[in-house]
Amino acid sequence: MEEISVRKVAAVILMARELGRAEGELRGFIDRMSEEEQAALVAIMWIGRDAFDAEEWDEAYATALAEASTPTADYLIGTPHVADHLESGLEALGYDSSEEEDELLNRGS
Repeated sequence: MEEISVRKVAAVILMARELGRAEGELRGFIDRMSEEEQAALVAIMWIGRDAFDAEEWDEAYATALAEASTPTADYLIGTPHVADHLESGLEALGYDSSEEEDELLNRGS
């Protein structure tokens, strides 16, 4: 999963949990990501939603790159439980976002 850092995914998870307050910030954050990072974010979410298995990372990532017709921010914000799916996807891929989330939260306060 070298296409995106766990820290960036953790930041998206935190903003997605505060969607009412942070939607504009979340949109801007995702829009500034590279195409590869955006595809990785979608692939992680799909894995967390069980559309793909963690072992199918390459396929999920390639599909996200190939099928990126809707702006990624719109797609993710329109997905129910996106923060939970991103956390589950990271976990399935062997990453834990809780430390990164805690650091980001503490830095913000």
